[in-house]
Amino acid sequence: MPGSRRRQRGVLLAGIALLLAALVLAVVLASVFMPGREAAGGQPLRWQDRGTTRSLREIVLGRCYSYLAERRPALGRDTDCLKIWESFKYAFIYKNPCNTTAEDYQPLMELAGHPIPCNKSLFWSKTNDLAHRYTKSSHSFLTLEDSLLGYIFDGVSWCGDPSAPGINYESCPKRSECESNPVSVFWKTASKRFAEAACGVVQVMLNGSIEAGAFRSSSIFGSIEVFNLNPNKVSEIQIWLMHDIGGPQSESCSGHSIQRLKRILEERNFTITCEDNYRPVQLLQCVRNPDHQDCRLCPSSMETP
Repeated sequence: MPGSRRRQRGVLLAGIALLLAALVLAVVLASVFMPGREAAGGQPLRWQDRGTTRSLREIVLGRCYSYLAERRPALGRDTDCLKIWESFKYAFIYKNPCNTTAEDYQPLMELAGHPIPCNKSLFWSKTNDLAHRYTKSSHSFLTLEDSLLGYIFDGVSWCGDPSAPGINYESCPKRSECESNPVSVFWKTASKRFAEAACGVVQVMLNGSIEAGAFRSSSIFGSIEVFNLNPNKVSEIQIWLMHDIGGPQSESCSGHSIQRLKRILEERNFTITCEDNYRPVQLLQCVRNPDHQDCRLCPSSMETP
């Protein structure tokens, strides 16, 4: 019947209109609330973390020249800072920042890598400030951040974007948004190479004042560096378990997480020792807290290491 067919056609058209409206609404909401969606007009992708550090090129070149002039002049003969910048830039520029791979950074690793002397490698987890104060004052050990690669890129952020100018200065993805972001992949790749290069006696500085445990399998040290140390090159691993001056002593060398770390290393045929509050580092802590009761136990605590 003609009237019935018109009603059916009207219902069908109304259903299609509702479906199209729902699709449009879904796209609009996704662009507003979901990170990493491209904005209209070729704008950069939107993420939740800070964007690329401004003047990144100048920072990279400046740090590179400074490192070669002041820290390792012998490297200057074979190191080209401009090539390091170009290799670094091409690892992420104009790329979706969630698609970064370790291979993207291999040319950079080759250009900026250099040997670390045996018995000098210091690894750390949750002791960033203390570890680097110690290497700066003692000059006896090197962390990843004391190498050329680590020195250049420590504390800066970066990510690419498919739209011009190829670098996103407004925002970059957090690790929670995508695991394979440029900064995370860089540090994982550099950490792996730093661990592979370690030889002789290796030091590890951990934080015994953390309630969750000094050794965490989710950390860079626990997930990458531990498993890339070479038992054929490393003769011993010395764990320095440091406690904050006046802070809680949540774990000692006999604690649960340290024992777990020891088991992992022993299964890989390493020799391990552990010392609570390694004295030279504790003296450095006491320079800032000379009158605290934790430091009065050390007669030399007023002396600068």
